[in-house]
Amino acid sequence: MSSRRSIAAASFVLVSALALAGCAGADPAPAADEESAETATVSYSWERNTAGEDEEPEFVTETVEVPKNPEKIVAFEMATVDTVGALGGEIAGAPLDSVPEYLQDSLAEDAFNAGTLFEADLIEIEAQQPDLIIIGGRSSGLYEDLSQIAPTIDLGINGSYLDTLERNVTFLGEVLGAEDEAEAALADLETGIDEAKKATAAAGDGLAVMVSGGELNAMAPAGTEAGSSNVRGGLVYDVFGVEPVVDDIASATHGEPVSFEFLLEIDPATLWVVDRDAATGEAEAGAAAQVLDNDIVKQTTAYQNDAIVYLDPVPWYIVYGGIETTQLLIDDVLQIAE
Repeated sequence: MSSRRSIAAASFVLVSALALAGCAGADPAPAADEESAETATVSYSWERNTAGEDEEPEFVTETVEVPKNPEKIVAFEMATVDTVGALGGEIAGAPLDSVPEYLQDSLAEDAFNAGTLFEADLIEIEAQQPDLIIIGGRSSGLYEDLSQIAPTIDLGINGSYLDTLERNVTFLGEVLGAEDEAEAALADLETGIDEAKKATAAAGDGLAVMVSGGELNAMAPAGTEAGSSNVRGGLVYDVFGVEPVVDDIASATHGEPVSFEFLLEIDPATLWVVDRDAATGEAEAGAAAQVLDNDIVKQTTAYQNDAIVYLDPVPWYIVYGGIETTQLLIDDVLQIAE
């Protein structure tokens, strides 16, 4: 994940540009470096799906000139809230009810509520006159409305988790004038991920499950799928190298919730658990542990070897991106080595 590697996906272009404003009249022209600092931009391009919910995807290329050192950033994407704060910036507006406790320090003291993850408060956002708006994932459909207010870009996951992380951290580092901090953060995360992969390799094969409504859903590697839900479900395997207990989890489970008997049948050496209901506030923390507290699960190798790892559901399910969040994922995985 070194920043020396090429980080651009086919649908993304990241180049630096300088826009110089012209001057006229008798007043002295500003110094060149002062003028450049005020007008510098970073060009960002991505492929935006313009099709409706039930239509075949239809993509257009969007290119936006993003101002460097923006004073007011509105972010609907929690991984952006994370990375901007970690690089020394702050978020002026966001869906405040969705910002997790561990990312509150990324918000400005007077941060305003920009709406929800799915719906923007256009009147409030326009009144605040932001310099930059960042969307992604759940909020990608807000582009057309928000782009009428301020430069708007989509930093949601498109491709692998690690490629997206590197691309976005590098890009935001350039926008914020924090290139060195971005490079150092990526290097630290690369080291941490390598350490976590050594721990998972020593722990044996595994299965990641999501617990919701008292049922278990097996999660599979993302494979060639680039959608955010597939990337999220495959984090344990794709990022941290856990060997799937069966070659094709999706086929083995038929896309349906799995039973406790299924866990005993395939008997993974490690079991990685995300409590979706706790992440969304539908249940208290620990609900997943109660679901798995039964005689069948207690017969599994994972249970008997104390190798059931309960993952912090907010970073794994709600945010799953950004600098601080990725460190939390690393720390969670390293529980298997304790």
